[in-house]
Amino acid sequence: MRWRKAMLTLGICSTLLLGACSSKEESHDNHSNHTEHTDSGDIREETSGIEQIPEFLADKSEDMQTIYVAAAKHQKLLEQIPCYCGCGESANHKNNYDCFVFENKESGAVVWDDHGTKCGVCLEIAAQAVVDFNNGKKVKEIRGAIDQQYEKGYAKPTNTPEV
Repeated sequence: MRWRKAMLTLGICSTLLLGACSSKEESHDNHSNHTEHTDSGDIREETSGIEQIPEFLADKSEDMQTIYVAAAKHQKLLEQIPCYCGCGESANHKNNYDCFVFENKESGAVVWDDHGTKCGVCLEIAAQAVVDFNNGKKVKEIRGAIDQQYEKGYAKPTNTPEV
C-alpha cells in the first residue's frame, strides 16, 4: 500500500509506541479506559492522552499504530484535510482527523475512534498528509494534492472547509 511507503518517512519512534503500550495495562486495571460503540459501528475509547494508544489498536500493525499517533499529533493539519471514504455521510465526520480521534478533552484525555482501523483510504490520506507536512509542504498544497488524487473513484469528501 502507498501508506506503508509513506510510513518509512514519518520518523515516529517505535519507543513512543512501546511506552504507550506498556501503560495500557495500568489504565485498564483502574478502569479509566472505557469503550463505547456508536451508531455507525465505530468503537470509541478514552485514554489519558496521545501517549497512550487505545486497546483497539493492540492487535493492529505497528504501521497502523504509528499512523494513529501521527494523526493525533497533527490535529490542526488533518482538520483541514477531507476524507474520501464516505465517512462524512456514514459517520458524520467533518475531516480526516475525525477518522482517528473523536474528542480531545480539556484534561488532555483523548477519545479515539476506531474508524481508521477499518479503512485504507483514511490511513493513506492521514499518512500522506503528515509526510508531506513534515517534508515542508504547505497545507493548501497538501490539500490540493489529496483532493486531486481522490476526486474520482472515491466517495464524496467530508464537508471540510476550504483552506
